[in-house]
Amino acid sequence: MTTLLAAPSDRGVLRLGRAVCAAIFLGAFAVRIAAIAAAGFATTRFADAPAYLLGAKALAETGHYPLRTDPFLFRPPGYSFFLVAATVGHPDSISAAKIANAALGALGALLVAALSVRIFRQRGLAIAAGALAALHPTLVLVSSDVQSEPLFVALLLSAGYLLLGATDRPSSNLAVLSGALLALAALTRSSALVLAPLLLAPLWDSRHPQRANAHIAFSALLGFGLALAPWTLRNALVFRELIVVNDGAGYVFYGRNADAALPLAHARDRAELERASDGLERARLECIAALPAAVRNSPGRLSRALGGAALAQRRADPRGTLLLLAWKSWDWLRPYPDPRFWPRPAVAGVGVYMAALFLCAGIGFARAPRNGVSAFCLVFLAATMLFHVVFETNWRYRTANWDPVLLLYASYGAATLLPARRRRAAG
Repeated sequence: MTTLLAAPSDRGVLRLGRAVCAAIFLGAFAVRIAAIAAAGFATTRFADAPAYLLGAKALAETGHYPLRTDPFLFRPPGYSFFLVAATVGHPDSISAAKIANAALGALGALLVAALSVRIFRQRGLAIAAGALAALHPTLVLVSSDVQSEPLFVALLLSAGYLLLGATDRPSSNLAVLSGALLALAALTRSSALVLAPLLLAPLWDSRHPQRANAHIAFSALLGFGLALAPWTLRNALVFRELIVVNDGAGYVFYGRNADAALPLAHARDRAELERASDGLERARLECIAALPAAVRNSPGRLSRALGGAALAQRRADPRGTLLLLAWKSWDWLRPYPDPRFWPRPAVAGVGVYMAALFLCAGIGFARAPRNGVSAFCLVFLAATMLFHVVFETNWRYRTANWDPVLLLYASYGAATLLPARRRRAAG
């Protein structure tokens, strides 16, 4: 990683030009608006949307985030705060929330192009990467409803872009902003907490003195801590216990690691999956009901109790543990959508596309000129997969974490397959 994040200049997205940036953003925005129109502007079908809207309504009406957004937990507050701001204090306006998500999704496509031009220094390649991100089906899908992934992706890519710039200049101010944006991503989806150690990546840059690298790295950590601290302090004052972002870790961990999760891995169709999900929910509710009232009424203690119960079951059943880990790993890596939910044409079409994306991304990683950046991205991919395999896998989560990186390197990998003359023309 001695050339980590190296780049010959710091012009970044400016090299794309205003017209190109506008075209990528507006094209991506139009695609997402079309997807919203197909789904319906005034309705939401996403299962977690009511929880986000509940938090937003409480903020708009009382100025305070609720103690619970779900029966036994509260969600990270970032997306609810965004909904209040995006709807100008009227989160009941589903259409406004969806349009705001479309704009966030379009910003994500533009950020993919910006990262590409900074990493690979090829304008044509960056435009192609941005166009591919604008049309990428899973990114379009998560932007078409009231869900947190578009905000998370925009914050995560912005943090990465600024960390790249902070290391290239170097600039401690950009590093502070990068850390702050990663903290905001964690306040949107708490899984981003696992990425905080990656803010130390500038320490491995050989272009600058180690003292300067340390200043950049610890400036990024400072920004992360300063942005996260107010919410953690709020939790300490409200609940009288240390809760960094939210209290859902144990609840989620139980849902994919308890014995009651095993039927989910064996379910062959949607009906079996629904029965398995109902059984899991009953088991979780029974586990919660069996806990003392003092534990049930303490967010942190309840989360730890659920996590401990699932861990005890896994220690007692090593074979079941291996089965769950294998199932979740494949659930994360498989190139096609879950055939228990999606029709066969969608499974086949998206599967072929995603398989090609994985293949081209592999070629891109193998041939990319900046090995340090590639190593950083591979560590990012490994860390996010490991975290979700331990807790819970979902295609939405992979979309938010992996797909932008895959698009960056797949674009480059595909470009290297072009004849040299066409490749020079594209660049």
